[in-house]
Amino acid sequence: MLRSIWASIKRHRRKVLFVGALVGGVYLLGKYAQKKIRDLQEREAAEYIAQARRQYHFESNQRTCNMTVLSMLPTLREAIMQQLNSESLTSLLKNRPANKLEIWEDLRIISFSRSIVAVYSTCMLVVLLRVQLNIIGGYIYLDNAAVGKNGTTPLAPPEVQQQYLASIQHLLGDGLNELITVVKKAVQNVIGSLSLKQSVSLQELEQYLGEIRHQVERPINSTAPEMVVTKSPLCSYLIPDEETTLSSQACGLTETDLTTLRLLNETRDMLESADFNTVLSSCLNRGFGRLLDNMAEFFKPSEEPVIQNGKINSLSNAKLPLAKIIPIINGQIHSTCSETPSYFVQDLLLMNQVKDFAANIYEAFSSSQPLAK
Repeated sequence: MLRSIWASIKRHRRKVLFVGALVGGVYLLGKYAQKKIRDLQEREAAEYIAQARRQYHFESNQRTCNMTVLSMLPTLREAIMQQLNSESLTSLLKNRPANKLEIWEDLRIISFSRSIVAVYSTCMLVVLLRVQLNIIGGYIYLDNAAVGKNGTTPLAPPEVQQQYLASIQHLLGDGLNELITVVKKAVQNVIGSLSLKQSVSLQELEQYLGEIRHQVERPINSTAPEMVVTKSPLCSYLIPDEETTLSSQACGLTETDLTTLRLLNETRDMLESADFNTVLSSCLNRGFGRLLDNMAEFFKPSEEPVIQNGKINSLSNAKLPLAKIIPIINGQIHSTCSETPSYFVQDLLLMNQVKDFAANIYEAFSSSQPLAK
């Protein structure tokens, strides 16, 4: 029996070898495929976990952004009210001074200016913090992902984070002072010549605000060799320029200072981008729209609409004397810069443009890349 089998194998040894090689190849190929599939599954699982971890970190970072904005609004409001102090003027008016008209003229400029500055600074605070906290958040994510790897230098150590985020004080200090100066000048140009007795409709008030905005946001053209660069003047109120930052470090730059300066340079590039200007412009449109909505409550007719001189007495043609509008717009800062959830701040924090912009920044800076020089 065995001899016949052996003889048969010898006669058909080529076929046997071929079949054996084929079976062995199929077996090895199956093992290889199983290993590849297992590796692919493990890699996909690791990528999914990493993506989920990054998504969680991003969402946590956005909540931090919102809380930081709300926590800084009281400081911003106090700074504006200190620089544009209308309360002292209203106190003087109660004593019926001889220069009553002159005080009213000052009160008009200050009241309009501080509400307009409140809208600008609140919008800028929201968007600037979105930029800064998502840049630093991206680097913190990379640092956390690199924990345990030998020879890795943190991209954003705690001391750098502290220095970098401290730059927000420019908006609350020198930047705010510069903004106030520009806004006061624009307010004076637009409504400085109006009589206090002149009646103003909501549509006319919207037109005045639009003219003031045009003067404040007029682009700056800076001529460079063979090119003209146009950028928004609002950027200078958000973050100190590079020369100012370097002059403050005149005693010498440490490694921490250099890293912070790189972060600030990246932030300047972001603030001067078209995307940032688009997002900030959308926030300002929403902010001034909300300001007008708040003002509209005081223009509503007290009675049912009636026909007067062929016109319906409705909100579209209701008017108030400028002297009555002044105290109304003067108090808008308390709803604009409110740390408690208000429609004004909620509108800004929940805008899709702001969320998408923040996601793009975080995505860019949480990718594995070296810190830009």
